Amino acid sequence: MKRIITSIAIIALLGLTAWKLINNKETVADKVYRPDPNLKVGVKTVKAELHNLTEEAQFLGAFSPNRKIEIRPQAGGEVLQLPIEEGQIVRTGQLIAKLDDAQLRYQLEGAQVSLEGYQNDLKRYEVLVKGDAVPAINLERTQLSIRSTQAQIKQLKKQLDNTTITAPFAGIITSKTVEKGSVVSVGSPIATLVDISQLKLVVNIPENAVNQFHTGQTISVNTEVYSAVEFKGRITMIGAEGDAAHNYPVEIIVPNSAQNPLKAGMYGTISNADKRKAQALAVPRQAIVGSAKKPQLYVVENGKAVLRSVEIGATTNEYFEITKGLKEGEQVVTSGQINLRNGVPVIAQ
Repeated sequence: MKRIITSIAIIALLGLTAWKLINNKETVADKVYRPDPNLKVGVKTVKAELHNLTEEAQFLGAFSPNRKIEIRPQAGGEVLQLPIEEGQIVRTGQLIAKLDDAQLRYQLEGAQVSLEGYQNDLKRYEVLVKGDAVPAINLERTQLSIRSTQAQIKQLKKQLDNTTITAPFAGIITSKTVEKGSVVSVGSPIATLVDISQLKLVVNIPENAVNQFHTGQTISVNTEVYSAVEFKGRITMIGAEGDAAHNYPVEIIVPNSAQNPLKAGMYGTISNADKRKAQALAVPRQAIVGSAKKPQLYVVENGKAVLRSVEIGATTNEYFEITKGLKEGEQVVTSGQINLRNGVPVIAQ
């Protein structure tokens, strides 16, 4: 009897629990929001139209000197003359420094005297060898001594030339590291010479735009310093290798101007218009939903939002070209897509 009562109690408890769960589920279901299928969602729309997708991109770079070198002597010694100052303009071949060459001149004088003696000996030996008065080897040794002394003289003259240091090209002395009376060694810097008659503008171009430029192309260059002046430059180099950010260096030579002089370190910008898509069916960028691989957009048809897959072509900062899936004149949703799903009634605001 006890077992029967216990079993009945358990069954009753299980039944009560099941009833409670079913009742709670119905209560929760009643509280779940169910959108009104007839309620219209407010959205903003535009017509799909033809747009000029030509876009002018600007790229910033910095000017650097066309040529810049440190002037270093190929000889050592005391600086006897140094007729330059920082900021001075020098021409090609102008004297930069003159080093003490007295010791070299003494050595050259001695070598020339020795050469003269060997040449006199050669004349005598040539006569004596003909008469068999001296061995022919004496004549050969004298000839070798002459050749050796001549080589020594050439070397000394070259060393003498190296004591006169001149400007290899016209430019501006931007720094002077020694003074008159200083003793310099071979290869020690004396001054820095910069040529800014032309300047190099180096601009890093992203990979999606680098093919718009080519070597030899004439291009306009603008600066912050002379905002109303347009300089003309010529592209001389396009980098064959990009950096980690996939940017490629483009080098442009810009002739300097006497009226609007440029300086190294100034900023310059170039612009280039991509005219591959003059007129194309396009929609604002904010109209596109979904991923880049599977772009979609909402089109309003008969008062309802219809989700449609499309294909994208050219892009600008404002528009996507639509190459497939859309017709000119259709209404495209540009705002409010978060509240939409396929087939939902909409009202344009």
